[in-house]
Amino acid sequence: MPQILIKLIEHLQADDAGMPELAALIAKDAAMTSKILTVANSSAYHRNQRTVGLEQSLVSLGTDMIKTLVISESVFQTFNSFPHSASTDLRGFWKGSLTTAVIARDVARQMEYPHVEEAYLAGLLHNVGRLALLATAPKEYAFNFTARDDEDLCAVEQRTLQITHSEAGAWLIERWNLDSFLADSVLYHHEPISRLEAAHPLIRIVRLAHLLCCHEDQEQAIEQAARLCNLDGEKLEQIVSNAARQVEKSANYLGIDLAGADDIVAPAAYAPPLVDPVQQRLSEEVRNIMLVSEMGQTFARQHGEAGLLEAITRSARILFDLENAVLLLENPTGHALHGVSTGEGQQRLAEFVIPLNKGGVVAQAALERKLAYISRDPGRESPALNVSEEQLFRILGSDSMVCLPLVANQRCLGVLIGGAPAWQLQTLQKRERFLQSFGTQAATSLETALSERGHARRQIAHVAEEYREASRRVVHEVNNPLSIIKNYLSVLDSKLARREPVVGEMSILNEEIDRVGQLINGLADLQPTETSRVTDVAKVVDDVLRLFRATDFVPASVQIVVRMQEEPAEIDGDADMLKQVLVNLIKNAIEALADGGKIEISNRGHVNRDRKLYLELVVSDTGPGLSADVLANLFSPVQSSKEGAHHGLGLSIVHSLVKKLQGLITCRSGKTGTTFEILLPAKGSTSQLTGVTTRVMDSA
Repeated sequence: MPQILIKLIEHLQADDAGMPELAALIAKDAAMTSKILTVANSSAYHRNQRTVGLEQSLVSLGTDMIKTLVISESVFQTFNSFPHSASTDLRGFWKGSLTTAVIARDVARQMEYPHVEEAYLAGLLHNVGRLALLATAPKEYAFNFTARDDEDLCAVEQRTLQITHSEAGAWLIERWNLDSFLADSVLYHHEPISRLEAAHPLIRIVRLAHLLCCHEDQEQAIEQAARLCNLDGEKLEQIVSNAARQVEKSANYLGIDLAGADDIVAPAAYAPPLVDPVQQRLSEEVRNIMLVSEMGQTFARQHGEAGLLEAITRSARILFDLENAVLLLENPTGHALHGVSTGEGQQRLAEFVIPLNKGGVVAQAALERKLAYISRDPGRESPALNVSEEQLFRILGSDSMVCLPLVANQRCLGVLIGGAPAWQLQTLQKRERFLQSFGTQAATSLETALSERGHARRQIAHVAEEYREASRRVVHEVNNPLSIIKNYLSVLDSKLARREPVVGEMSILNEEIDRVGQLINGLADLQPTETSRVTDVAKVVDDVLRLFRATDFVPASVQIVVRMQEEPAEIDGDADMLKQVLVNLIKNAIEALADGGKIEISNRGHVNRDRKLYLELVVSDTGPGLSADVLANLFSPVQSSKEGAHHGLGLSIVHSLVKKLQGLITCRSGKTGTTFEILLPAKGSTSQLTGVTTRVMDSA
């Protein structure tokens, strides 16, 4: 509403306000000043050729005419810009409004009502609700906008739009926060005369003016309304006869074209035929199903949890005409609802918490998984609000709230809080099943997102655990070459002191340092690596034994015997992996022979297992053997009785390395000792067996 009109209404209510204040107010609005000057310089008020200024214009027009012009111009400027006003013929509407305004002003003068121009404004705005309904529902209200203004029209409006034009006009004017009965006079201008005997004078004035303008044939009603205003028939006739001339004069001053307004026919209000309630309900259900299905697809297209939450609140506002919407999600312990920030201006929601055990409507809705409605409208019954719910009202900036639990698989994931005007709660209650369907769809999508988030966390935890396990294995394996390097350094020290050649020892040190580097680099790749190297098993065995013997790691009480066959013992596999396997097994065997004994490493030749050719390598010792419990968990990481953080991993690493070599390992143990039997893929075993199979099939 233009500020000049609000200020003018305040001015009208001040009995001591004079011409200087009115002139100062008008001078602030260039368009209004131009209108005043145009009227003052017209032939009706000015007969000199010299143009008069604003102050002279105000004096020549008089206070009443100035107020009438300013009020009318402000109202027309405001409401002519309503949506769809340009595509609708408003001549009949404005003529009726001007006529009612002029009659209301004259009735107020006859009653000696102190605020005459307020009565004029009330008459001018008494049907402004029709413009509001046209702007809000142009398709549904287009025909009834020009209908006769009577009780039948109000009934049709109530049935089709759930609000009458009287209620809409009053609601609109109430938003201006005026200290006046202006909104009441608009609200009750269709009220039965019998109910207005004790009403405020402005209400009675507008009721009579409306009857005289729109229902001149209702003589009894006019007579009753005139009696309430202490007017007789003669005065009424005079008021009505003067109205037409004054309306035409005002329209000319304001530049409003009313030509042909009387030719516009005002038909009876039209109500669309009643729809079969069953058919209507079925149509609504089908529509709701389609909308919910579309929402499900919309939610599924969102990337990330934040996008999904924003899509849920945005869709709720659109589908249910909510002023605002926020989400409260249940925390992991299920003891409280936490706010979710889903847009700008809602950052404080991230710190908003509602404990579920402290009571309140929102908490109860979540616990009972039932829709709840809360209103601060004094005319509606509503439970007492706690501080958290008062905060929600302030965040939403609405008169009422709907609390929609998001339930999936009997679990409440949170609550969607929607803000709406109090008058809209009835509509939301009628769409309760749709609300619940929307909540279920949103909860299902949210549950999927939370599940994916949990799955991602589990994957990250799994990778982290794999990396930790790999790190432990590498640290364990690195200890072997480091121990060998340490022992070789002492050997080097002795040889250098005796000035003996150390070329062989330096070569071994170089190999072991390279092996340490390879083990550490293995951390970068947790997956097994494919290899196509060919390895001579006998050479690897010789290299490993040379390491142990040269460093004095093998006590004198321990005898190591090697039994290798004369034919080449070659396998498809990496020599370093086999070296690690033998180092671990021999080291364990030496530690098991604390009182001395024998270790035997033997090549038992080729073995055909499951149509694949293997080389069998055996490492055995004459130690005390392993208990049944230890043997049952032999190749799993276990807590060893040895000292150190990584002991107990050796045989699990051996098992892993043999698998990487695509081999097999078994263990036999008893009182006479322990034997590890290793099957390693023989060189070219796969291609050779394939050729044998083909030849057999050809012979057949």
